[in-house]
Amino acid sequence: MGDLSSIFVLALAAMFNPTLLAAVTVMMLLPETKKLMFGYLLGAYLTSISLGLLIVFTLHGSSSVNTAKTTLTPAEDLVFGFLLVAVGVALRTGRYDAMRDRRRQRKEAMGEEKKESLPERLLGRGSARITFVVGVALTLPGATYLVALKQIADLDAAKVPTALLVVVFCLIQMAFLELPLIGYVLAPEATQRRVEAFRAWLARSGPRVAGRIALALGIYLLVRGTIELIAI
Repeated sequence: MGDLSSIFVLALAAMFNPTLLAAVTVMMLLPETKKLMFGYLLGAYLTSISLGLLIVFTLHGSSSVNTAKTTLTPAEDLVFGFLLVAVGVALRTGRYDAMRDRRRQRKEAMGEEKKESLPERLLGRGSARITFVVGVALTLPGATYLVALKQIADLDAAKVPTALLVVVFCLIQMAFLELPLIGYVLAPEATQRRVEAFRAWLARSGPRVAGRIALALGIYLLVRGTIELIAI
């Protein structure tokens, strides 16, 4: 149960992927938001689920997984734990915001205009086909995603439960896309109001919420890695 709980926490942390949040925010500002988000979600599913299944079943039952259980896992826990704690502290203390503000002020002082990123330009074209391609291209494996896949493989469960865990993880990490889409189908007007409120909340509190999750998960991994090292 402990491993399943940590996989669930990792899925929650993966929800705050900066690229995903940026894409969702841009699509919320554009016309035909539902169509754009649906295209992006399908592309994200294609990459995250297919790649996740490939990685997990490559590791599943292999000697590399057995070796990692005794030697690599504590080191990985400590490394990823330290990185997550560092990210959490930076987000919680506002250092990330301060660094971003300094970078923006520097560009303004040099007379540089804010340029749209390539994803922003593509999403702004308003095509579900384009957002599908963007979703495929931008849903690349991050540290949280890879740690979770390794933990799923380490469970050494049967193929069907293993595949279901991968799918559930990918569904949870895409919640910021799925929930608005469900809302647009069931209650379009109310959902639009909530989307606007969420956009304001995200700008105000999103980094600090992500910081709390990263900090909690980092501490958990550091403690677990230390215990496993002592037990070896």
